[in-house]
Amino acid sequence: MNAPECSFGLHRTETLPLENSYAGLPPAFYARLLPTPIPAPYLVGASTRAAELIGLDPAEFGKTAFLETFAGNRGLPESIPLAAVYSGHQFGVWAGQLGDGRAVLLGDAPSAGGRMELQLKGSGLTPYSRMGDGRAVLRSSIREFLCSEAMAALGIPSSRALSVVGSDMTVMRESPETGAVATRLAPTFIRFGSFEHWSYRDRREELQVLADYVIDRFYPDLRTVPNPCQALLREATRRTADLVAQWQAVGFMHGVMNTDNMSILGITIDYGPFGFMEAFDAGHICNHSDHQGRYAYQMQPKIGQWNCYALAQALLPLIGDIEDAQSALEIYKPAFENKLDDLLHAKLGLRSKESDDGTLINDMFALLQANHADFTLFFRRLGELQVDNPADDTPVRDLFIDRLAFDAWAVQYRARLRRENSADAARRAAMHAVNPKFVLRNYLAQIAIEKAQNKDFSEVARLLSVLENPFDEQPDNETYANLPPDWANELEVSCSS
Repeated sequence: MNAPECSFGLHRTETLPLENSYAGLPPAFYARLLPTPIPAPYLVGASTRAAELIGLDPAEFGKTAFLETFAGNRGLPESIPLAAVYSGHQFGVWAGQLGDGRAVLLGDAPSAGGRMELQLKGSGLTPYSRMGDGRAVLRSSIREFLCSEAMAALGIPSSRALSVVGSDMTVMRESPETGAVATRLAPTFIRFGSFEHWSYRDRREELQVLADYVIDRFYPDLRTVPNPCQALLREATRRTADLVAQWQAVGFMHGVMNTDNMSILGITIDYGPFGFMEAFDAGHICNHSDHQGRYAYQMQPKIGQWNCYALAQALLPLIGDIEDAQSALEIYKPAFENKLDDLLHAKLGLRSKESDDGTLINDMFALLQANHADFTLFFRRLGELQVDNPADDTPVRDLFIDRLAFDAWAVQYRARLRRENSADAARRAAMHAVNPKFVLRNYLAQIAIEKAQNKDFSEVARLLSVLENPFDEQPDNETYANLPPDWANELEVSCSS
């Protein structure tokens, strides 16, 4: 068992202490309702790390109370369940009112880093379901569960996932599927679209209430500055820039960066048609529903900035002056570029910076693009490179079709390493600490999903265990780091995923 992430005592499910801060907002912000029960629930997977984060005893996983509670079949004593309203831009187009169409917020529990909201996803119809059925399928629930915990283990700000509870009930997507309820955790699920909702309705009072709630609860240091809402925009913009830089550095593609999927805290939320880069292609589109490539890998930095502009437009009535809003937004580009530059230097094992490092890095990406080399394996194997022994480059060299092109780049790289007297062993350790060996490749998730659909949940548990330690060698799990099989090229994920 992993060491607890919190220092307070562990609770049983029934005694998990909840508050309901979001329910303290005016009634227009949400709809009060109970989750819709599911028939004959069974446990698909649960995260010990996520449980310990909120002080929940992992021994509860095998108990009826845990299963019934996180299926949505039994309430918690102090819970005030609700679905939140918000709006947003979807694929760049104003979509109007949206909201928690298949999610119910139970309340917030204490954690080591502050309070964490508990939300059931797939828990039935709400007033904001629109054309949806309020349910989630087992396939998408497993993907969100695994990726939430994988991202946290990679050190990337993210919502967390406590559990997936399945049911044999039928949920219709492109074809009939079994349903599930995922429990996810985050300090808040307030998103850019939460502010857009009130701004586009010219409801300044509610907009101010929401801004005050976010500032007081999550950005209290901003309360004393001359223009708190301008400062909120600046901080949200900076965090978003940092987050997108971290996505780019690890090859993560969110797939649906709508403003209603962007966290006001700059954490990754709303996992759907995501993907991790395999054969490198800067134009790769992981979402089969994204016909125009708006959310392709290379577009993510620009879309992150676009979304911040949308947030600025929403907050403008409170900021007051368009120049003040623009001033806050100016942090995005330098914040993103500086963060990504730091991350790439670390990934290359470079301790210092030189003026022409940009050329080395650009040449590297051009090499990856031309050869469609595996993104994760390239950086991991590059950590094994020895400055004075090119003959041992075979593992990383074999990722490239044009091996001579790799050799030419490696000459530049070795020269750069020599200029800072890089020591192989120390560099290897440093690079392996930031370049994961294991990421959630789509085919790995698919294997776990197909076994779970046949009531074999062992692969969900084993894959979670692997992804919780992505930087470790894990010799017993070597196959999880392999190149994807040919059949993986046929996998598609879409907005229904």
